[in-house]
Amino acid sequence: MTQATSLKEKPGHELLITRVFDAPRSLVYRVWTTPEHLFRWWGPKDFTAPSIAMDFRPGGAYRATIRSPEGNDHIMAGVYQEIVEAERIVFTFAWETDGERGLETIITVTFADQGGKTKLTFHQAPFDTVENRDSHNEGWGQCLDRLAAYLSVGDHAGLL
Repeated sequence: MTQATSLKEKPGHELLITRVFDAPRSLVYRVWTTPEHLFRWWGPKDFTAPSIAMDFRPGGAYRATIRSPEGNDHIMAGVYQEIVEAERIVFTFAWETDGERGLETIITVTFADQGGKTKLTFHQAPFDTVENRDSHNEGWGQCLDRLAAYLSVGDHAGLL
């Protein structure tokens, strides 16, 4: 049994976040799938995203750097496994430190129309510890807060 398989069987080693955004599904999907948008909201509160490279297609890779307010860079990378236009994105996720990849997880993001708004469901698993999961919950929660703020101010309009 692989480590990933055994981790999936442990309760509490997955992250599930659901949010409803006051924006159409096509827009929410678009800001998840293009670097021009991601640069503006990707990362936890007060972080920046100085580098985002993505080959947005099944089998395509991405690599992004987020920078903390203290100036520390954190690199994430993975591969897109499944893309269903405006409905679903599945990709791997791992932190890179000194060129070495950490534990790889699978992220699934779904987009559902909810009367002109968008219900986004974010799932990430497996985590090696509940503490690691909780750290990701905090970071992704802040990232989604930034996404909501970005969608609400309308400064994305010129990029569509």
